[in-house]
Amino acid sequence: MIANNTLLVPRIESRIQVIRGLRVMLDVDLAALYGVQTKRRNEQVKRKRDRFPSDFLFQLTADEKTEVVANWDHLQNLKFSKTLPFALTEHGAIQAANVLASSQAVEMGIYVVRAFVQLRQALATNADIAKRLGEMEMKTELLEMSHDNFSRNTRLQLRQLLDAVRELTAPPEPPKRPIGFVTREDKKTPKASTLTKGQKAP
Repeated sequence: MIANNTLLVPRIESRIQVIRGLRVMLDVDLAALYGVQTKRRNEQVKRKRDRFPSDFLFQLTADEKTEVVANWDHLQNLKFSKTLPFALTEHGAIQAANVLASSQAVEMGIYVVRAFVQLRQALATNADIAKRLGEMEMKTELLEMSHDNFSRNTRLQLRQLLDAVRELTAPPEPPKRPIGFVTREDKKTPKASTLTKGQKAP
């Protein structure tokens, strides 16, 4: 059993990418989580393709595959594969777990959902904070305009405060923590950034 593993959701979240404006996980990452080979998972999906509409699953283009390989160290082996990987959205990942129907796939599917939900909540919180910061900045500018004696030092301090808070609430570079066993190469190799920035978000 994998229940109550508090480290699992952040690890899964670190595998969520943004491709074509959608938050997705690649088939190779899901296969590792669900305890099956990528080839077998894809065979199962192919047999029940009607359960996977385009907003559940899509195949990467050659250019998208190249960019994924360049940005994600743990996916370097994909460059030697002639097959284009598949990307699955949150609903596609759930459906894949249902199709595989193994106890591990079903249990891990729950953690995958939690990872997507947690990411959504974090992004919504950051968006709200960013909106409030914008409102504060506008009020500060109006205050500066209406008070000639508004000291230069005070203005500078307010600007620095706003910039600091904005930096703290900006979407962080996603941690690239390995799922499962950690190889020596994984420990030595620094992890790269996501395919599309700015959403770890949408």
